[in-house]
Amino acid sequence: MSGKVQLATVGDVAEAEEMQEILRNAGIDSTLEQSVDDDAVNVLVAESELDEAQEAIEALTEPDDLIAEP
Repeated sequence: MSGKVQLATVGDVAEAEEMQEILRNAGIDSTLEQSVDDDAVNVLVAESELDEAQEAIEALTEPDDLIAEP
């Protein structure tokens, strides 16, 4: 079984949960983890599903949606 790897770091829990919902709808399990940077949250997926997860996120979001505002 492969370990979890970081898919993305987003600005807050709400963004992370939105990304997690996109992944869930694509059949990909994910985990949220508090980032060391303030309120940021890391979204983790199984290493074996990283490419599929990246494609799911890219297909269902606008590029600007993935960029956290400072």
